[in-house]
Amino acid sequence: MIDPNTIDFAKGDGLVPVVVQDAATLQVLTLAYMDRAALDETIQSGEATFFSRSRGGRWRKGETSGDRLHVVGITADCDSDALVLSVNPVGDACHLHRTSCFGAADAPGLGRIARLERTIAERAAADPSESWTAKLIAEGPKRIAQKVGEEGVETALAGVAGPDEELASEAADLIYHLLVLLHARNMVFQDVLDVLASRAEAGKATPRP
Repeated sequence: MIDPNTIDFAKGDGLVPVVVQDAATLQVLTLAYMDRAALDETIQSGEATFFSRSRGGRWRKGETSGDRLHVVGITADCDSDALVLSVNPVGDACHLHRTSCFGAADAPGLGRIARLERTIAERAAADPSESWTAKLIAEGPKRIAQKVGEEGVETALAGVAGPDEELASEAADLIYHLLVLLHARNMVFQDVLDVLASRAEAGKATPRP
């Protein structure tokens, strides 16, 4: 994951700042600090452990609240004196019972897609008679693909002749049904982003006339 020996703790009197980021939504959840022992414990346990300057010692997120941060990856900055912690949060990161310590917004911007994917995964286990998402998934990819096609046509029509509000609404329906289809095929939106990234790299490599 990361070699603790490469981190410069001395520059910050034994501590390094740690930006904690949701691995799926990329939302910044909180800013904390680690000493060498906290980093070692984080790597060994797979759960975020910090050094509390107010308490004067280490603490693992969720010891009292139950809101935990499961670590996906740790990345150092170019000077090796600051870290980014990518996590899958369970519960809230903020002690004020908010998703993030930086404002009340939940997964702003494109992070909303990842949040919707999580909701779809949760609804998939619901009673199909009580959840449209569960009903669609129970009917299988063929039915979901049909809905994607229908929503695609409605989005196109709104784009030609509808007001902006209608186009935005139809596009939202299209994206929702596309995410349900991806889930039904055991895929995620990141698979789509990977293709776009690959195409972008290929475009850079292609000589321009």
